[in-house]
Amino acid sequence: MDTAPPASPPSAPDHTAPAYAPGELAALAARHGLTVSGARPPLGAYLRQLWGRRHFITAFATAKLTAQYSQAKLGQVWQIMTPLLNATVYYFIFGVLMNTKHGVEDFVPFLVTGVFIWTFTSSSITAGTRAISGNIGLVRALHFPRASLPVALALQQLQQLLFSLGALFLILLAFGQYPRPSWLLALPALALQAVFNTGVSMAVARLTARTPDIAQLTPFVLRTWMYSSGVMWSLENLLTSDRVPRAVMVALEYNPAAVYIDLVRYALIDSFTGSHLPPHVWAVAAGWALLCGVVGFVYFWKAEETYGRG
Repeated sequence: MDTAPPASPPSAPDHTAPAYAPGELAALAARHGLTVSGARPPLGAYLRQLWGRRHFITAFATAKLTAQYSQAKLGQVWQIMTPLLNATVYYFIFGVLMNTKHGVEDFVPFLVTGVFIWTFTSSSITAGTRAISGNIGLVRALHFPRASLPVALALQQLQQLLFSLGALFLILLAFGQYPRPSWLLALPALALQAVFNTGVSMAVARLTARTPDIAQLTPFVLRTWMYSSGVMWSLENLLTSDRVPRAVMVALEYNPAAVYIDLVRYALIDSFTGSHLPPHVWAVAAGWALLCGVVGFVYFWKAEETYGRG
């Protein structure tokens, strides 16, 4: 007896999406506001996104500053003690043993001011080396403009400097440096230095995100830079001698760290205020701030989509 072939099961309804050409998919995504995950936005849009995160940047910087010495018994006092201890060591090594205080009026205010202002730059750059690698979990978990991190860490160092300036002013008063109108010149000098520091910090953040070994070299670079910036000795005394080749003299005169240090010393210390400040110094300070601020920001933004990968 012949048997009929078994009936085929009913076919399931076809729920597959209609086929789209690549161009149609792109248009569909754009129409509904979809973008590529992690893509670098245009510079103008990136700046607007960064401004929109300004409250996060401020809160992140403040939290980092508060937590920095949370495990130490003296807590935030170390914000003042660290540069003061450095200044004390430099005074005995350079001022006493190497006699760099010779020919420098008001050497203690000169030295302490130099140490505080240099620490602002060196700490900002050092923080920049950890901006991405030290917050890699945050970078990989959340979508936000990555420039928020180096900007926040640079702001943290500015907050720390402002906190420490109280101690600096007390030292100046103890050594006969009393408030006068020229002290107000320190504000634009520090503002220009903050822009410069932020730009360099952002450039370093990108470099160390790609090549972590750079973070190990940074302390040696900063130490060499400090010695050539007149923190512990007078650049003016050196430049007026005949021992310095012209090329070295120009490099020392236009050294950005030395320029910002000299501007603050000129504002705060009597013996500097009474001296002649070369007219190009303010222009050089503004030029360094503009150059490094803009170039550092654009350089960091160019690699926006690469942070947190690998």
